[in-house]
Amino acid sequence: MELSHHISRQNMTVTFCGDFVNYTDDKAKESLYDSFEHTPLQSLDIDCTGLQKWDSTLVVIICELIKEAKKKSVTFQMTGFPDSLKRLVDLAFSVNRNPPPHEDISLPWLEGLGSWGVSRWHAFCKGIEFIKQTFASLGRMFIGKAVFRRVDFLFALEDCSYKAIAIVSVVSFMVGLILAFVGAIQLRIFGVEIYVASLVAIGMTRIMGAIMTGIIMSGRTGASYAATIGTMQVNEEIDALRTMGIPVTDFLVLPRISSLIITMPILTMLSDFMGVLGGAAVGVFMLDISVEEYWKYTYAALKIHNFLVGLFHGFIYGFVIAICGCYYGVNCGRNADSVGVATTKAVVSSIVWMILVTGLMTVIFEEMGL
Repeated sequence: MELSHHISRQNMTVTFCGDFVNYTDDKAKESLYDSFEHTPLQSLDIDCTGLQKWDSTLVVIICELIKEAKKKSVTFQMTGFPDSLKRLVDLAFSVNRNPPPHEDISLPWLEGLGSWGVSRWHAFCKGIEFIKQTFASLGRMFIGKAVFRRVDFLFALEDCSYKAIAIVSVVSFMVGLILAFVGAIQLRIFGVEIYVASLVAIGMTRIMGAIMTGIIMSGRTGASYAATIGTMQVNEEIDALRTMGIPVTDFLVLPRISSLIITMPILTMLSDFMGVLGGAAVGVFMLDISVEEYWKYTYAALKIHNFLVGLFHGFIYGFVIAICGCYYGVNCGRNADSVGVATTKAVVSSIVWMILVTGLMTVIFEEMGL
């Protein structure tokens, strides 16, 4: 095992002889690199004629020499290289590993507007296609042909059911309490604080319970869906499922959507109850309304159609949250930053779509007289 070099008339010749396996002579390498760096050279000759066995340590030394030669514009030639070694060295320099320079392309305003519109249209079509695939998976589930594991469904059901009870209860209680406070301020002007009970009961059961539950589950469960599936995308697990012919919407999306659709109406009922309880705390302990009177006006204000409208909102919100979380997870990028972006987009999109759907359903129910 020998590494030697000599310089003659601005030409350096580096000779590798014998077996270069697990080469550990750091002094010889440092001397070679130091001479190459501090000597004005015009050419470099790497001679491997006497080379016998070799491993990656030799490849590293040669690549470092060639890299420095290119930096200093020194011509180099390789003599006596085995074919396998020459192929490895060529491969090392055949790919440009530097990221391409970022170019900001400034388009005329009309062309930029058109480009933005086309990109939004493609994104819309992509989302519609994902929803179609999801409905197809739901159809296969109802006829028993969907490809997903029961344990995945139970795990998703566990995650968005009793584990969410605490935060839904606390937030809904506080919302009912705040709603009663705000209502009491205005109703006190007319001396009818007793109608705080009706206000809280109608507000929570018809819309506020469902909306607060939706916002909570969007930040809690929708973000979890996007992060989990996005991490699977980064780890190429989704590619593996597609390679094996397993529908991604069946295996990953279907258990999560079905579990959230089931649990959202139940959590909405819990939110309604806790909101009414929060309003009762204000009415009984701060407005000096008796428990019997508060319950009487609450019961009188509770209408079955308001309760069912709230449950229907919860059902739709569950579908919206699950769709947004799974969509951005499946379409996540291939790095860690993309997982964070997908999670953020899932939460923002689900909340925005919940508000839009609420406005649409409010108009429809108003036209229907509900």
